[in-house]
Amino acid sequence: MEKQIIIINGTGGCGKDTFVTFAQKVGRVRNISSIDLVKELAIHLGYLGGKSDKDRKFLSELKRITTEYNDLSFQDISRKVEEFKKSNDDILFIHIREPEEIERAKLAFGAKTLLIKRIGYETITSNASDANVENYIYDYVITNESLESLENQAYSLINGLTEKKLTRKLD
Repeated sequence: MEKQIIIINGTGGCGKDTFVTFAQKVGRVRNISSIDLVKELAIHLGYLGGKSDKDRKFLSELKRITTEYNDLSFQDISRKVEEFKKSNDDILFIHIREPEEIERAKLAFGAKTLLIKRIGYETITSNASDANVENYIYDYVITNESLESLENQAYSLINGLTEKKLTRKLD
């Protein structure tokens, strides 16, 4: 199977990590985020891992500053993509919020893009990264209506991306 890279996005609470967990039941999947290294830095600055509007804005601004300064997040993702290419994993999910960063990574890595939407969840607008989640034209859009529906859509997407038909791993 040819390795696949999928840039995944969606507002907080929409089910992105749950979708990836379901995808891991049918394929060898790796999951990373463009904010991983920024979060490590933020911890040294007093960030406690929260998801409040204040926390989200802090991480968004820190990512913007480190991107302008030394392209930290993109360099980190690039290194992790190279590790993925050498691994036994088949699919890499990269969480990226900002439309310009999504496009850059899509072109650099030959990735597909995926938006997860959830009925009744409003886009977070307290920071620039979250506020622009839907300001991009994605290759795939999945609506999270229920856990069962999300699992079925994860299975369908992964099967559609793979050359061989996969079977679900039962819990």
